[in-house]
Amino acid sequence: MTTMNTTEQLDRELDGVGVSERGHDGPDRAITPELLDAGQRAHDLDRAHVFHSWQAQGPFDPMTVVAAEGPYIWDGEGRKLLDMSSQLVNTNIGHQHPKVVAAIQEQAAKLCTIAPQHVNDARSEAARLITDRTPGDLDHVFFTNGGADANEHAIRMARLHTGRTKVLSAYRSYHGGTQLAVNVTGDPRRFANDYSAEGIVHFMPAYQYRSYFGSTTEAEETQRALQHLEDMITLEGPNNIAALILETVPGTAGIYGPPAGYLEGVRELTSRYGIVYIADEVMAGFGRTGRWFAVDHWDVTPDLITFAKGVNSGYVPLGGVAISTAIFETFRDRVYPGGLTYSGHPLACAAAVATINAMDEEGMIENADRLGRDVIGPALRDMAQRHPAIGEVRGMGCFWAVELVKDQATKEPLAAYGGSSPEMNQVIGAMKAGGVLPFANFNRIHVVPPLNTPDADVRFGLDVLDKALTIADGFVG
Repeated sequence: MTTMNTTEQLDRELDGVGVSERGHDGPDRAITPELLDAGQRAHDLDRAHVFHSWQAQGPFDPMTVVAAEGPYIWDGEGRKLLDMSSQLVNTNIGHQHPKVVAAIQEQAAKLCTIAPQHVNDARSEAARLITDRTPGDLDHVFFTNGGADANEHAIRMARLHTGRTKVLSAYRSYHGGTQLAVNVTGDPRRFANDYSAEGIVHFMPAYQYRSYFGSTTEAEETQRALQHLEDMITLEGPNNIAALILETVPGTAGIYGPPAGYLEGVRELTSRYGIVYIADEVMAGFGRTGRWFAVDHWDVTPDLITFAKGVNSGYVPLGGVAISTAIFETFRDRVYPGGLTYSGHPLACAAAVATINAMDEEGMIENADRLGRDVIGPALRDMAQRHPAIGEVRGMGCFWAVELVKDQATKEPLAAYGGSSPEMNQVIGAMKAGGVLPFANFNRIHVVPPLNTPDADVRFGLDVLDKALTIADGFVG
């Protein structure tokens, strides 16, 4: 089978597109020979000394980034690329936002670090701003270094609060790379580290496009998925289950939002059986879906919310757990047996304060909602009508997935679950050749730009995706 297009053909098509149409009216940087030489040295040192995550070390040839600004990065060859990945879906306010950079610099001049048992004003203000935006009575924050340890500590809190040990987690999920978090994870990244010793029980998620329950409607998927979940609770023993952890909108697992009524049903089941409901909002939180937290779309209040990434756009590592009153009271007079040297690090928290304020002042949450409703969603749905390789598009805000298939009827994916494929690599390569850095996982391209990306740049990225999809169409049989 041959493709209908090639990356060279895509380049020729884009050569005829004007600068403003290509989105390159954005920031320009002077990429000097000295900067490129420094990038080459960094690449050489990287290959000599750096051990990379989620990679076989030998064949890996990472891209060097020599500069970044707004929604753009510049690679080691001096190419300007629109960052439609937001890196790992965390640079929610784009790169090098001046207000956040200034806040980090000011904090560094005042107080770089202090032990977590001491008060520092950056942490106090970050906690206030976060809890002002959490639903219900989640009025306290335990700060961590990132999302994985936020989930680890949320589960520890739930186990101590309930006196139970088991944890329910969905398949097709991702909760982090540390030992407990990777076992809670429901995708193939856990396989090599899964020793069945962490007390984790996985259940089937509500995922209508690839329904595990034979559902043909959204209502059927909700009803059947909730029945399955209750059956799992019954069969595992409600009095053994400490927590249920669920990504409100799964991120790397596919950006498949819950069908109507599902989250409300999860909340009802966990409340009925005394199970702590942990909403993992590490990727979906802080504006990514067009709300401060994704649970706000469904008016659901969990017992714990875990967050990281977008809380400070990843400028300095930071995560945390937002804690309900009931769980906080468990530890009012009882020592919580956990902590981190860098819990609430002043530089990270100063970045969070500046990020949240910038999101408010510049209307980024509302802009993300508008981009999804008026720009990204309509464009992707139009592509789905024209490209036979698209099985489904889905998402909200600046959080979308394009699922690519070889056959729309059978839903055979363009890359197998848990891996990539030469076909997907061609699509990804075409996007990079067109000036866009995409986020891809398995058989999907995720459209996840920074929340403040100008409309013209988003449309440019979508146009490059549209052209690259003609390559995927060539593999439809």
